[in-house]
Amino acid sequence: MNTHLKGTILWSGKRDYEGFLCTLLLPPESRNSVLALRAFNVELSQAVQKHKLTKRWLTRVIDEREKNLDSRAYRNIKELETYAENTQSSLLYLTLETLGVRDVHTDHAASHIGKAQGIITCLRAVPFHSSKRQVFLPVDICILHDASQEDFIRGSQEKNVKDVIFDIASQAHVHLEHARSFQNKVHIAAFPAFNVTVPLDGYLKRLRKSDFNIFHPSLQRRDTWLPLSLYIQSWRKNY
Repeated sequence: MNTHLKGTILWSGKRDYEGFLCTLLLPPESRNSVLALRAFNVELSQAVQKHKLTKRWLTRVIDEREKNLDSRAYRNIKELETYAENTQSSLLYLTLETLGVRDVHTDHAASHIGKAQGIITCLRAVPFHSSKRQVFLPVDICILHDASQEDFIRGSQEKNVKDVIFDIASQAHVHLEHARSFQNKVHIAAFPAFNVTVPLDGYLKRLRKSDFNIFHPSLQRRDTWLPLSLYIQSWRKNY
């Protein structure tokens, strides 16, 4: 049993004892999932009450995740950005609310950071999806560079594939730079929520170093310097 599951079980038993006991009697193949759902349900209720979270951000995340179950490629980069806005950006808005920050400039930065995060998450998943013979990259950019799904499935390192990755990564970079362009207007209390820019920058840097070969082994390894980089950024009070 992994550590995360143990924590979920202990948590569930403490907050929802009766539901926890009932769940233990479920078949093993469904038990773990139901424990996670019950923990999510109780914690969500308490988090919303404690921080008076805006419920539309929560429903946007759930609705967008549900739509994404279709497992299809994004038609264009705009569609990918919309998905990122409704999931990653919404989670950042909620994080800001737990920090007591409700500010239009800060939300604007969160929107762009969330979009960058969503785009980069899509890129990072390319090797895994390709190994399953699935490609979810924006179709319009693939067509622009005459890159087929089969090119990604076979792990091609040709220029047309790299050009697709370059264009998508560039859009993530644009969002990060836009978010930073009005950094002096962002509430200082929001900066911890934006530490996510550290791993995003790190991935883009490694991607450039690999000449936009999305299948390069360096992109699959964990960044051992990340904890230190996060500490330095939090100390500098920027993003």
